[in-house]
Amino acid sequence: MVFLTRRLHFNAAHRVYNPTWSDEQNEKVFGMCANKNWHGHNYELEITVYGRPNTDTGFVMDLNDLKRIVREAVIYKLDHKNLNLDVEFMKGIIPTTENLVIAMWKELHPKLLPVQLYSLKLYETPRNFVEYRGDK
Repeated sequence: MVFLTRRLHFNAAHRVYNPTWSDEQNEKVFGMCANKNWHGHNYELEITVYGRPNTDTGFVMDLNDLKRIVREAVIYKLDHKNLNLDVEFMKGIIPTTENLVIAMWKELHPKLLPVQLYSLKLYETPRNFVEYRGDK
């Protein structure tokens, strides 16, 4: 198998809080991320797919096709948006980086066939990231 990775970027704002909790409990658990006035991140997404290279092209997948699919399926829906208010596939979900990457997987996975989605690595900051490999 050959693994192919593409990196993409988007900016988004969010508030990490549980709406069933008091403001005090949210602040205790989520700290500054529970700020009522939101906060933002410059996210980096690495998407890795895998498969066997096509005998005619030598590609596992055309990188331009991968970029287009990821942009249409998730990046355009997230970029310069409020994850709590503007993103349909995040409605009712606490927008932690962990929950966001799982929701992104659900949006992307069916659109990538015949290649297989291997992992999504989402950087919230240059030093903080999560990696998701599906429900394996």
